[in-house]
Amino acid sequence: MCGWPLLLLWGLLPGAAVAGGLGRALPHRTLLDSEGKYWLSWGPRGGRLAFRLEVRTAGYVGFGFSPTGAMAGADIVVGGVAHGRPYLQDYFTNANRELKKDAQQDYHLEYAMENSTHTVIEFTRELHTCDLNDKSITESTVRVIWAYHHEDVGEAGPKYHDSNRGTKSLRLLNPEKTNVLSTAIRYFDLVNQDVPIPNKGTTYWCQMFKIPVFQEKHHVIKVEPLIERGHESLVHHILLYQCSSSFNDSVLDYGHECYHPNMPDAFLTCETVIFAWAIGGEGFSYPPHVGLSLGTPLDPRYVLLEVHYDNPTYKEGLIDNSGLRLFHTADIRKYDAGVIEAGLWVSLFHTIPPGMPEFRSEGHCTLECLEEALEAEKPSGIQVFAVLLHAHLAGRGIRLRHFRKGEEMRLLAYDDDFDFNFQEFQYLREEQTILPGDNLITECRYNTKDRARMTWGGLSTRNEMCLSYLLYYPRINLTRCASIPDIMEQLQFIGVKEIYRPVTTWPFIIKSPKQYKNLSFMDAMNKFKWAKKEGLSFNKLVLSLPVNVRCSKTDNAEWSIQGMTALPPHVERPYKAEPLVCGASSSSSVHRNGSFELLVGFMALGSLLHSTRLWSSFCAWGRCFL
Repeated sequence: MCGWPLLLLWGLLPGAAVAGGLGRALPHRTLLDSEGKYWLSWGPRGGRLAFRLEVRTAGYVGFGFSPTGAMAGADIVVGGVAHGRPYLQDYFTNANRELKKDAQQDYHLEYAMENSTHTVIEFTRELHTCDLNDKSITESTVRVIWAYHHEDVGEAGPKYHDSNRGTKSLRLLNPEKTNVLSTAIRYFDLVNQDVPIPNKGTTYWCQMFKIPVFQEKHHVIKVEPLIERGHESLVHHILLYQCSSSFNDSVLDYGHECYHPNMPDAFLTCETVIFAWAIGGEGFSYPPHVGLSLGTPLDPRYVLLEVHYDNPTYKEGLIDNSGLRLFHTADIRKYDAGVIEAGLWVSLFHTIPPGMPEFRSEGHCTLECLEEALEAEKPSGIQVFAVLLHAHLAGRGIRLRHFRKGEEMRLLAYDDDFDFNFQEFQYLREEQTILPGDNLITECRYNTKDRARMTWGGLSTRNEMCLSYLLYYPRINLTRCASIPDIMEQLQFIGVKEIYRPVTTWPFIIKSPKQYKNLSFMDAMNKFKWAKKEGLSFNKLVLSLPVNVRCSKTDNAEWSIQGMTALPPHVERPYKAEPLVCGASSSSSVHRNGSFELLVGFMALGSLLHSTRLWSSFCAWGRCFL
């Protein structure tokens, strides 16, 4: 029940409430359930991370962090307001999902409120508590779990939440997006119209669009996905490519399945990625000094929208109208943004054996490519401000590593808990400079324990990718900086001696030895008896192989290093990450020293809100009460 005596009571309870938490804005907010009953807000506060839970219940609310999104091995906090008293309890679960109170209580209650419909709990915790039962919060993906019940926690602990529970992947430490757009800002949509989705697992659909004609230069300053309602799991990713300008509008007449022998030739000119979005991601706002340029001769007139549809259950009759919305302004910014696709060239030569709990692949943006492109275009270097890391179902972790003169720099971006269903741009906390002669490695970890056959690089979600999309400025003439390892040495590992030459079929055919004769190289790799020992030896080999360089300009042009062979870099000084430091919480002293001020403040607030009308307005704080 909502009323000022409850606030006064909280002021008398040591550590139960902190006035500073009352209604303080938090920069991030998301809905956790599908019914609008459970909202989460969060953001940094004094070296700690603050959370606010707004839940449509008069009972307890639960929140936590899980390694898999399930209850086993989770770090959980449960709170509420019972009989006018707030409570907050730190729990954990073991491998058998048994809920236990944590001996080290690391969640600190800042504020609690309950009215006739909602419970609001606000609390903070350190990023790294050094409690074995707690999960450290890093820049990787975090699988949060949530639950609630209509009754408060009793002496026996929280009652089972039944179906009032769920999980969602988030990036809790993504920096705050500071630039809020005016509601009057202009935009245009690039959206598919009634695309029929085939009843097959993977479909890439391509449609060309013409960019609106501008009389002067404009900058795109924000891009939002427009995903048809109900198709959130169907639309896996969207890429926007710049195409050749030497077309007429007839190329806009129809879309076609991408990478198909019969697709229009015009689609082949669309090589330069200018924006990327992947499943689970939200809209992307460019920094205040950067924008995506439109309206100049160097800018796209025609673009190709590539939408990857993932339909693993082969549903029939699906029609989609998804795409992107681009917000733009004539108030141009200082720099033009560019995108570099780095990592492993998508190819069958990217091979991952079955049954491996961990296998590592590396895609190289080589010293040679960056040397040639940057020396010609921007000798002083480029500034990276955001990165999208991309893999498929077997992916478990991705790191974008940065090297300069034999020394490994700080990671540009990483996600050690990669979730295929949650991929979005990571804003870098500080822009990072890429110089001529640097090199980058996109490093991907995979798990194929549940697979009996080889996993190949490819377009399907059951195939794999290992890519990084770097957003940077100022824009240069480099769109792709990637590599692929030599295939013949991979085949020699399984005993292949000779292939038929000249190569006239794809996949190419093996000539000897006898056990592989007349098999494709894919069939031969699948025939080999893979065990963990062989998989580890193969992984060591692949990481040491020479790589074929991909170094592409816009409009299908190439830098001279394209197609040449390079060796992985020799790292003389690997990067050593700073050890995690456990947060020394000072909240207890804050609670003690501030108790008198809190009491006075709550008494004054109580008299102010004695009016029913004023108190009702106060209780309506937060969007969930509207």
